[in-house]
Amino acid sequence: MLSVLIWIPLLAALLIVLWPNLSPQLSRQISLLTAGGLLVWSLILARLFDPTVADLQMVEHITWIQPLGLNYYLGVDGLSLPLVIINALLVAIAIWSSDLDISRPRLYYPLLLIIFAGVAGTFLSSNLLLFILFYEVELIPLYLLIAIWGGKNRGYAATKFLLYTAVSGLLILAAFLGIVWLTKAPDFDLDTLITSTLGVSALPLTTQLILLGGLVIGFGIKIPVVPFHTWLPDAHVEASTPVSVLLAGVLLKLGTYGLLRFGVGLFPDAWNAIAPYVASWAVVSVLYGASCAISQKDIKKMVAYSSIAHMGYIILAFAAASPISLLGSVMQMVSHGLISALLFLTVGVVYKKSGSRDIDVIRGLLNPERGLPLIGSIMIVAVMASAGIPGLVGFVSEFLVFRGSMEVFPVQTLLCMVGTGLTSVYFLIMINRAFFGRLSESVINLPRVQWRDRIPAIALAVIITFLGIQPKILVNWTESTTSALMSRPPIIAQIESNVKAIDLN
Repeated sequence: MLSVLIWIPLLAALLIVLWPNLSPQLSRQISLLTAGGLLVWSLILARLFDPTVADLQMVEHITWIQPLGLNYYLGVDGLSLPLVIINALLVAIAIWSSDLDISRPRLYYPLLLIIFAGVAGTFLSSNLLLFILFYEVELIPLYLLIAIWGGKNRGYAATKFLLYTAVSGLLILAAFLGIVWLTKAPDFDLDTLITSTLGVSALPLTTQLILLGGLVIGFGIKIPVVPFHTWLPDAHVEASTPVSVLLAGVLLKLGTYGLLRFGVGLFPDAWNAIAPYVASWAVVSVLYGASCAISQKDIKKMVAYSSIAHMGYIILAFAAASPISLLGSVMQMVSHGLISALLFLTVGVVYKKSGSRDIDVIRGLLNPERGLPLIGSIMIVAVMASAGIPGLVGFVSEFLVFRGSMEVFPVQTLLCMVGTGLTSVYFLIMINRAFFGRLSESVINLPRVQWRDRIPAIALAVIITFLGIQPKILVNWTESTTSALMSRPPIIAQIESNVKAIDLN
């Protein structure tokens, strides 16, 4: 059942590439039909999912390359299910939002479908080698999407993204290889590694810290956190709107998901040891990202720095590692995916309408006659959600993060809450300058925005509002898994207790 989310988009991509004389319109229709069908399929899987079970469900386990310990091992739980659905939704929106006359459509649409498959495989993999394989699948497609269809500095931005992400993957792979080699596990299956580390051959804390350090830096580059963040603003500014939607909405979550699954979950002792430093690191990312966003004139770059700040909330929740904070972290992944996607969509419409993203150039976009009253209103909803206004999904996720982190790291949590206030500041500056005032002459003479551009923005705004009013859906999916994640007793504590008992005897 889960394999459908991986192999169908790959087959559709292959069909588009190999079908001779396939028209651009049909390429788009095949891609959109595939993504839409897989969105429906992911919702069916959600319907079949039992939220009371914390373990993996709908498991597919096939021995693949036994000498390498590589098994085709898929499963879904409360951590991965919401992200699988978000992936399907945002890829469908990205395809819908792409220009009808996009160049090289028989390359463009297959690349989007390959990203779909790679991201889905990453979220569903329970074998570490399979995880890193799917983790790297999206690297080349996203590089090409930026390098071919990006802005004037697309080559620099794409190369920078490629180098940073390649280093990220190498660090993670090295840590995974070290884990299996040192634990003498028979394969790379996650449950096997957990069982092995609970045995007599458990790793010393110092060794755990070294391995965890590789994962933290590797996933930290992908998230990204300061100082590994510099690739993200460049990539967003040069990428097209659909690619920015995927980059912020889905691809950044590969880093947070991986750190939660394999860092927090696999190394509870080492994680507890570095948690205070991680919490302080989160504060730096939140305040730095928010401060940089305030100084931006380019709306797209402002939203990019806002993403860096909001990723810091997730890192804070990981550091606290309480059931409530981890629940909030997963909800923050979902809410940020939806909100950032909506922000980039509306920024794209503004750019298409006005020809500029500079808040000092565009004015009066809420003008009901020739402005963007609907898109402007939707963008205000996205801004309110990002700032954590009650009634929208951003409030629920941030509240849970701060509630779960306050008891563990009160000072760092309060400093991160300052970042929420700064979010309101830079977005209010943007709204005040771009949407109010006298309508710019350059905007008046441009054509009206089509409903094709409005529909995905309206859909995301409705989802953001609905989940803000009814967050119980996300809570039910995630609560059991996040609670079970930290219920396993610390490994080193068990070993030290056993050693003391032996000494006493």
